[in-house]
Amino acid sequence: MTPRPDRLGVGIGWRPELDLTVERLGVDFVEVIAETIRPSALPASLQALRVAGTPVIPHGVTLGVGGAEPPDPERLAHLAACADALEAPLVSEHLAFVRAGDLDAGHLLPVPRTREALSVITRNVRQAQEALLVPLALENVAAVFGWPEDEMTEAEFLGELVERTGAALLVDVANLYTNQVNLCLDARAALDALPLDRLAYVHVAGGYAHDGVWHDTHTTPVPPDVLDLLGELCARARPPGVLLEWDADYPSDAVLADELGRVRKAMSGA
Repeated sequence: MTPRPDRLGVGIGWRPELDLTVERLGVDFVEVIAETIRPSALPASLQALRVAGTPVIPHGVTLGVGGAEPPDPERLAHLAACADALEAPLVSEHLAFVRAGDLDAGHLLPVPRTREALSVITRNVRQAQEALLVPLALENVAAVFGWPEDEMTEAEFLGELVERTGAALLVDVANLYTNQVNLCLDARAALDALPLDRLAYVHVAGGYAHDGVWHDTHTTPVPPDVLDLLGELCARARPPGVLLEWDADYPSDAVLADELGRVRKAMSGA
């Protein structure tokens, strides 16, 4: 398996609504939701980015390596085909539970952080790695609850998982912030415990607070507290890349360019 990249730079999540904007912004890399594209008929904008030498990373949201069942072969084949068509340096997915049999949760749910679950998820991740042929990076999720039987923190669980599998790590600092606000989980303590030497890249995104709950919507500028966490991460390790996610209520090119500038400033300030 090829090593994960040492340098990606600052990027943005590619969306059809942002296709021309992404080209104009001149970002270092992009990430595309794998379930939204067909490898045999890539959007023209993605093809242009690839011709220009911009790395494109397929980002999965439905594989569900956190379930009791092995990863779905068709979903794995699609991810692998996306990586091949995009000549991707790696593939990323969430460490999450998404379905059981025919029942789909419709959300990225946290996995039970037990020794038994760790063994099952290790098997699932290894199976995914065998099918993908490029490095796999696992992302921490914004949890809506915690399992009462948890035996480890998320950072401890991720640490053991990447140690067992050799997987890389996609740290979403916006998700760490969400868990800190909503579940009182210390984000800086998580950064201290996460295996940052396994970093592939980092996510940042905005959201909003309502009635004391933080909604990680990816529809607003990145709040200062999330950028502070990015700075804290960069003070601990040099991330190969940092990517801005924006999923709806798309702003102007100027606003997105300003957001990318704020990300760069937070990285350099560390």
